[in-house]
Amino acid sequence: MRKRILFVATGGTIASEMTAFGLEPGVSAEALLQAVPAIAGLCDVDSEQLYDLDSTDIGPEHWLGIARVIRENYAGYDGFVISHGTDTMAYSAAALSYLIQGSVKPIIFTGAQKPIGFDTTDSRVNLLDSFICACRGDMHGVMIVFNGRVILGTRARKTHSKSFDAFSSINYPHIADVRDGRVLQYIVPEYMPEPLFSDVLDTRVSLMKLIPGAPEAQLEWLLQRSDALVIESFGVGGLPKGMHEAVHASAREGKLIVMTTQVQNEGSDLAVYGTGRALSEDPLILEAYDMTTEAAVTKLMWLLPRAKSQVEAARLFYTPVSKDILTARM
Repeated sequence: MRKRILFVATGGTIASEMTAFGLEPGVSAEALLQAVPAIAGLCDVDSEQLYDLDSTDIGPEHWLGIARVIRENYAGYDGFVISHGTDTMAYSAAALSYLIQGSVKPIIFTGAQKPIGFDTTDSRVNLLDSFICACRGDMHGVMIVFNGRVILGTRARKTHSKSFDAFSSINYPHIADVRDGRVLQYIVPEYMPEPLFSDVLDTRVSLMKLIPGAPEAQLEWLLQRSDALVIESFGVGGLPKGMHEAVHASAREGKLIVMTTQVQNEGSDLAVYGTGRALSEDPLILEAYDMTTEAAVTKLMWLLPRAKSQVEAARLFYTPVSKDILTARM
């Protein structure tokens, strides 16, 4: 029996055209599908033009919109393909991994580094590969399909700004390769009989990337205006000693503080150095370990409306969702 796939278009480079102001989205969902005739031979496809945005303009309200469309159509389709700009795709894929947990049906993000109207474009291959994956019965949950690689939504990061090989899987293997229309699958994602849908996010989550000499006032300003703060530190993690008291005090006041590292691979380990040990010993301060920053930020947005206490928030943060965290203190 032919699979039924819903194609949800949100804009991005894949759907962009050259204008007097540079590349801007403008190609419809139907036009994208027509540019790849082989898709019609794979499955029955319906399309929805949900947004027409550069991904720089996509945020939490749009993540909720994408999740709502999938929830409303979940029973009627075997899988979902979402075209999206590459710049914030990793954030969107991570967010959808929390908003729709344990889906037995594939929810696939894809896009391109060059618009579909260009002669040298990766658009057609990425779209076709995404539909090939969406038609399989052993692809589950949220993922990114890009340049022949299938990456869990919680583990993706854009690591090249121009190359077709735009995305990497951080601290976890990619789950499959797509080559010449064939899927080589190495890992079968976990799923549940029925997915868990969520429809609310707390957007008062901030990110501070440390630089040498960063002023304490910057940290204090962010703490005052946020319900949760992710701090990207150096190396395995730590803070300049002048910032410790502000972080401990804010945690005691109920703010969620997550320490992570701006180093892409291998994760944090606060207990190694004196600049981090006191933070690691404070049960109110959380550590991202091997999580990506994209996953840590979006997971906080998801869990804040659900946690009744800091203890509950820590439990939710350290509970793995779609392999987002492998190492954690419990």
